[in-house]
Amino acid sequence: MAWWGKALGGAFGFMMGGPLGALIGIAFGHNFDKGLSSVMSDSGFFPGQQERVQAAFFTATFSVMGYIAKADGRVSREEIKMAEAVMSQMGLTGEVRESAKKLFNEGKSDDFPLDDVLDQFKKEVHRRSTLIQVFLEIQLQAAYADGVLDKSEEQVLIHICRRLGVPLDQFQRLEDMLKAGFGQGSYQAPGQPRHKTTLQEAYTLLGVEKSASDAEVKKAYRRLMSQHHPDKLVAKGLPEQMIKDATEKTQQIKDAYEQIKASRGMK
Repeated sequence: MAWWGKALGGAFGFMMGGPLGALIGIAFGHNFDKGLSSVMSDSGFFPGQQERVQAAFFTATFSVMGYIAKADGRVSREEIKMAEAVMSQMGLTGEVRESAKKLFNEGKSDDFPLDDVLDQFKKEVHRRSTLIQVFLEIQLQAAYADGVLDKSEEQVLIHICRRLGVPLDQFQRLEDMLKAGFGQGSYQAPGQPRHKTTLQEAYTLLGVEKSASDAEVKKAYRRLMSQHHPDKLVAKGLPEQMIKDATEKTQQIKDAYEQIKASRGMK
C-alpha cells in the first residue's frame, strides 16, 4: 500500500489537516520539512479518497486505542501487548510500526483531543458504517486485553459510540460477539490460548437466538459475511494490512454457521 511510505505519510498530514493531520505529522514528522509538492513528487503517488480513508483509519485506530488504554488511570502490560499484537496482525514493521507506537503514545497524553479526532474520523469515512463497526471492534478488543472491561473504559467506549453515531444496542451486540470469541484469534496476545466457540456462543456470534428459524439463521449469516468480507472492506477504505484479520473473522463466522447447521441437521 503506497501511503504507508514515510514520504507519503508527511503528505497526508499536509493534505488532511485537523487533528488527524497533526497526528500523522507526529507519526511521520521527519517529512514535514520537505513541503507537500516535494513529498508528492518523490513518492510518485497521488492519493485518492480510498487512501485518505485508510490513513484516517490507521491514525484514529492507534491513537484512540492509546486513549482507551489509559482510561482506567494506567496502561497495563496486557494492553501494551494487545496494541503490539494489532501491529503484528497488520504486518507493521520498521518505521511504520514505530509510527503506530507514536500514535498509541499520543493517545495516552493528557491533552489528547478525543472528540476532535472522532469527529474528523467520522467525516473522513463518510457513511462507511461497516468501517466504523470494525474500528469499534478493534477498540473493544483492546479494552478487553486484560480480561475485563473497566467501568471507565466502558464509559469511554459508550462516549465514542455516541460521538460516531453508533446506537448503544449495536455496541452491546459487538461486545456480546467479542465475549463469544469473535476476533480473539486475530488480536490475542502472544501465548494466549485460542478460544473454542460453544454452540451457544455460535448463536451469539451470529446474533440470533436458538429459537430462530433456519431462514433467520441463514439471513444473519449472510449479513455478517457481507459486513466482514475482506475485499468489500478494503474497497471501502480498510487498510490492506488488515485483510488477514478480516479473513480470520469471516472464517469464524463460517465456523459458527457450520456448527449451528450441524446441530440442526441443516443442509
